[in-house]
Amino acid sequence: MIAGLYTVFCSLAFLLPIQSAPVPVSDEPTCPPYGYHSRQRHEGNRSTGLHELPYQRPAVDCRKFVSREVEESILRLKGKIQDPDLFRLFENAYPNTLDTAILWTGFAYEKGSETKYTDEDLAFVITGDITAMWLRDSANQVLSYLPLLKASSKPKTLAALFRGVINLHSRYIKITPYCHAFQPPPESGVPLQTNGAYYRNRVNPSYDQTKTFDCKWELDSLASFLQLSWDYYNRTGDIGPFSKYEWVETVEVILKSAEDMRAATYTPSGHIGKSGYTMTGQTDRATETTSNNGLGNPVKWTGMIRSTFRPSDDASIHQFLIPSNMMFARTLETASMIMEKLDTKRARNLVVEMRTMASEIRDGITKYAIISHPLFGAMYAFEVDGYGSQNLMDDANLPSLLSIPMMDYATSNRSTPGREEVYLNTRLFALSEENPYWMHGPVMSAIGGPHIGPTKAWPLASIVRVLTSEDEGEIRTELQGLVGSTDGLGLIHESVSVHVASDWSREWFGWANGMFGQMILDIDKRFPHLLSEGYQQTPGLLNQASSP
Repeated sequence: MIAGLYTVFCSLAFLLPIQSAPVPVSDEPTCPPYGYHSRQRHEGNRSTGLHELPYQRPAVDCRKFVSREVEESILRLKGKIQDPDLFRLFENAYPNTLDTAILWTGFAYEKGSETKYTDEDLAFVITGDITAMWLRDSANQVLSYLPLLKASSKPKTLAALFRGVINLHSRYIKITPYCHAFQPPPESGVPLQTNGAYYRNRVNPSYDQTKTFDCKWELDSLASFLQLSWDYYNRTGDIGPFSKYEWVETVEVILKSAEDMRAATYTPSGHIGKSGYTMTGQTDRATETTSNNGLGNPVKWTGMIRSTFRPSDDASIHQFLIPSNMMFARTLETASMIMEKLDTKRARNLVVEMRTMASEIRDGITKYAIISHPLFGAMYAFEVDGYGSQNLMDDANLPSLLSIPMMDYATSNRSTPGREEVYLNTRLFALSEENPYWMHGPVMSAIGGPHIGPTKAWPLASIVRVLTSEDEGEIRTELQGLVGSTDGLGLIHESVSVHVASDWSREWFGWANGMFGQMILDIDKRFPHLLSEGYQQTPGLLNQASSP
């Protein structure tokens, strides 16, 4: 994600309201805070399976956003999913973002006014337990509903929700393109939050804490905006959000920011070159700061783009983060097809610029990121620096090496022969003990990462494993592990100890819950017979041999 672990601590000690404007959502006494609600093993209405999972959806009047399509999909699958615990997990998890994290939807102010509104949809989506909007998380949270998206100009629809996120992302990126998490918009009336990291970190360019919640340069945040834009347009054919508002200006800002972060550390004369972003943090966690006074470890020119931080909010070791560069290249290509439809001179010039940058990134990945592993052969490194240094690992957070097929990276006509084999080799590595962040034990086995630390597997990685698998046996094993991973709470956690089922992080994590529902819809499409099977297991006794 994902919201940094330190931010979770800050949410307890530092997240204090800056203003006292009313929150336009249902917070009456009959609607308990969902962070509290989601930690309870509610009596009554338990599932009839081994895990006896509670019903975790808020009362109907307490739900933030209601989608007829999502409710219908839950009812439809109720007749298909035979395992009672699997269905209960699905009905709790899939609508979780809509039920709890759409803190506000509405319309943008007219410029210079705080009383007059335009017809520009806005939507403020929180990660779950932190009242801030991460670009990556919120994009992925709403993209969980992409299979159900239909074109509509009406408010309070999935289409309006998608437009609202796209438009608010566009605003945020223009404010501070190197930042990844943002405050609620003034139109919402949602109180601002203070993040203690603002006072501990030294960030250049500086940012306004009344608009930006946290500021880590993560390339995938900008890629998430481009992906959300393309997926909305490709699904609906609606060009309006891209031609009517300031989407083109936002793409220009993205290209300028990315270009500034392609520069090598040293100039040809041996001086330190200018960096678009630097950051140092006062912290006892190495993953929360950077070396060399905020520059990070040195890099050479490769055509790729530096990412100071990973999608996990952890600092990169070598700044050319391969999954993020793959995602950015691919989303530049797809978003350029929207730009092409706008058919203005300005847009045509941007199409060329977007496709040229994507091509150069791809060339850099092919030249520097495909390495020869002594056990797995040709595979992708996780990070490189252009000097020959490589970091061989994978992390649970998306984009990851495991998730390469979900990015559609190899489908462009620039894909090279053998690329599918390179991915398969990489997948074998990522799901093996050669990956230093492969976590395995009796509770579950999945990829983790340094964000929470050793022995903590992320259910999100199990979900990605299912979404990228064609092996029915592998999918069955992952489903069994996921059903048993909730500690009897019936929601997908951020991480789970592979040895102690009750040791987990984050009771309320919208992205992973939404992707679990997306995964079930995907199984229904590709392997519908698997939904008629059972996935019961004795807690803590999952077969450890789930790696290929």
